Amino acid sequence: MSDREYGVPEHAAGTGGDLAGGDRDVPLRVAVIVGSTREGRVGDRVAGWIADLVGRIPALEPVVVDLADFVFPARLPERPSTDMLGFVSAVGDADAFVVVTPEYNRSYPASLKQAIDYVYDEWRAKPVGFVSYGYKARGLLAVEHLRQVFAELHTVTMRDVVALDLAAVADPVGPADGDAEAAAKALLDQLVWWGTALREARAARPYVA
Repeated sequence: MSDREYGVPEHAAGTGGDLAGGDRDVPLRVAVIVGSTREGRVGDRVAGWIADLVGRIPALEPVVVDLADFVFPARLPERPSTDMLGFVSAVGDADAFVVVTPEYNRSYPASLKQAIDYVYDEWRAKPVGFVSYGYKARGLLAVEHLRQVFAELHTVTMRDVVALDLAAVADPVGPADGDAEAAAKALLDQLVWWGTALREARAARPYVA
């Protein structure tokens, strides 16, 4: 959904986190988006785990954006609500994203699609990584659908994914899960490279689709 249609303030449009000259010394602001709002979810714990790993990397600064903290309207209003504008601003302020998503019926939750569609220019020319979870398929089908959505929004999605199998272990993000941490390291290494490159590019030349 275009911010021009909704009249979102221009400061957010396509400029979030941009710095004159793309200063490499300033950490990239990474929004860790919790995509599930379901009661009894594990998404908030998964998001806390990946945010902690993000925070250990000097080049990155995590901020958790939990969709459960927003009250979005059931029907699309003529003018955006305060919470809708708040989510747009959170996306605009970020240099990069890690989307934490479960897999529901071979795809991702409606709560996540609703939020994604409130934003347009603020996604552009920024990197997006995925942490998925589910049973057996580990949420990978949700990620593949999300790649198509984020391609339309002119983002760059990271090749590597952190995919957690809830059926495999009692705690999918426990300290003993070396495989998950290794996968997270690969994802975040890519996020640092793309986040830095794209921030510098946006600072040097505004992205135009």
